[in-house]
Amino acid sequence: MSYWQGRDLRKPSGGKIRPYRKKRKRELGSPPTLTILGEESEVRKLERVFGGNKKVRLKAALYANVTDPLTHITKHVRILRVIDNPSNTDYARRGVITKGAIIETELGEARVTSRPGQDGVVNAVLIKKQE
Repeated sequence: MSYWQGRDLRKPSGGKIRPYRKKRKRELGSPPTLTILGEESEVRKLERVFGGNKKVRLKAALYANVTDPLTHITKHVRILRVIDNPSNTDYARRGVITKGAIIETELGEARVTSRPGQDGVVNAVLIKKQE
């Protein structure tokens, strides 16, 4: 089943809006790319989107670019596990990485600031340093 991102065909009052045209291919969406913790071999998928633009979908991630907010130094470090994911409680158990997820890295805990399913990279900001 496809994801349609067009207009809702109901008014706020509950009445029907009669469509003046059919659905268009450009209004079709795609299912969410749930980036999991795993090997990064053959996992980046390049997709053409509306306007001829490209979207890089990341299926699995093993490393993240973590920035320390105090020193402003960014390092490419290994992701050890997904601690919490506020977007969905089930995602933390399954190891799904989305924007806002708290991950444990070699440097410490970090919050993901990029959208891996749409950007193709995991960027994060350090929250708590490992001691």
